[in-house]
Amino acid sequence: MYLLLLALIYLAFISLGLPDSLLGSAWPVMYGFFGVKVSAMGIVTMIISAGTIVSSLFSERLLKKLKTQYVTVLSVALTAAALLGFSFSKSFTAICLFAVPYGLGAGAIDAALNNYVALHYSSKHMSWLHCFWGVGTIISPYVMSFALVRYNWQTGYRIVAALQTVITLVLVAGLPLWKVNKDKNGESSGKVLGLRGALAIPGVPRLLAGFFGYCAAEATCIHWMSTYLIGTRGITEDRAAAFASFFCIGITAGRFISGFISDKLGDRNMIRLGTAIACVGVLLMAVPVLPEAVALSGCIVVGLGCAPVYPAIIHSTPVNFGAGNSQAIIGVQMASAYLGSTFMPPLFGVLASAFGMWILPAFVGFFIVMMIIMIELTYRKTAGNTGV
Repeated sequence: MYLLLLALIYLAFISLGLPDSLLGSAWPVMYGFFGVKVSAMGIVTMIISAGTIVSSLFSERLLKKLKTQYVTVLSVALTAAALLGFSFSKSFTAICLFAVPYGLGAGAIDAALNNYVALHYSSKHMSWLHCFWGVGTIISPYVMSFALVRYNWQTGYRIVAALQTVITLVLVAGLPLWKVNKDKNGESSGKVLGLRGALAIPGVPRLLAGFFGYCAAEATCIHWMSTYLIGTRGITEDRAAAFASFFCIGITAGRFISGFISDKLGDRNMIRLGTAIACVGVLLMAVPVLPEAVALSGCIVVGLGCAPVYPAIIHSTPVNFGAGNSQAIIGVQMASAYLGSTFMPPLFGVLASAFGMWILPAFVGFFIVMMIIMIELTYRKTAGNTGV
């Protein structure tokens, strides 16, 4: 039952990744269908992010009433309904309305499953959990590509909504499996800390600042890597897109590899190792000379470096701050993550317009350095609790 439950959780994280890359794949066709500007996608993503932040902050209260397994089922069902709603939308306003349940479902399941795995499973499973999220983000563009060639963008959304519905049914059938960790499940005990209570715990504000920095760097790379390669290296658009995608592939592959060594090295060392590799990648990207392969390889190296950081930060939370506090803190961590990934890439766009695209390595490097400084300060603050 232990392994079956783990497989079920992996499946749920694939479902979390499935919608994340769908909008970007379909938007080149969708914005013309709705008669809006291409930049209108930012409105949709902001609404989704707002819903995710809200549900992340309230995840602790929700989980104390419903428990992880029921929140997981409801969240996947909610995203399935939202995606189906996208496919039947006849106006941009309708898309914005369905973006609300989309975001609410994503934030709740993200906080719930991250905390559950941090409490009950080893570091390697946290790495592989986020690797499976990457699998979901890779599947969706291929589904949408198939739908656009054979049918239309609505069909792409309906296919992914059907996949989410099937996953929901599998999760419902697997509800009895969650009893395997019943005796050691402390996620529903104790008082509700809330945002204020979580921030009052020593070390948490620094942790949130570090997590914000990491997610700002990762999201900026995802959004702007291709444009950077075109603008600073003169690489063709198709080649730039291909190599920029290697950043996400690097993260997914890196998390798979991390699972084999994370239990031996420990979370803190995995964060340090990942940071060092990411910094090397940033330096390779910044080299202003030919051959262009140096900058291109930097994209892959940054992705590999980023791979272990997110899972290791999450997994170390119960050890650093106590199992009873972890759900509240992880919920706030998810909110800080979405703040960084939502607002920092647009900020880079503003700065790049003023100073030039060449500042990308400096921008990303700043947040990576900020992250490791804040995380190290967090570990020093919680040194009496850590075993790493």
